[in-house]
Amino acid sequence: MSDLTRDDRPEYRNIHITQIAHYRLPLAGILSILHRISGAGLFLFMPVLLWLFHLSLASVSTYAQLQGIGALWYVRILLVLLAWAFLHHLCAGVRYLLLDVHVGVEKDASRRSSVVVFAVSVPLALLAALKLFGVF
Repeated sequence: MSDLTRDDRPEYRNIHITQIAHYRLPLAGILSILHRISGAGLFLFMPVLLWLFHLSLASVSTYAQLQGIGALWYVRILLVLLAWAFLHHLCAGVRYLLLDVHVGVEKDASRRSSVVVFAVSVPLALLAALKLFGVF
């Protein structure tokens, strides 16, 4: 038997939908949610990307039309978001592969690895944005 009385035991409750805005999610939880969102976005956008790739290879005129569409600022922002989704999903996927082989499973190591994922994926996405907007 345990020495804890009923009042001494920790009480775990599910949060209500109205409490979501005040709930403080750890960085690894935010990373997990963004990994799922980026994966779903990439999956849903894949047919469009394949269709655009097909158009770019169909002829010189369709390639020129796609270059004109790609020069629009809002299309470039969409491309930056896609680049971020890909890079974030890739970096977080490597983290999850390492977690699957029991590397960095401890709480502190997991927190550090989630920081590393953001520290790698966000600058890479910024580099992609700079390249797409013609800075270098």
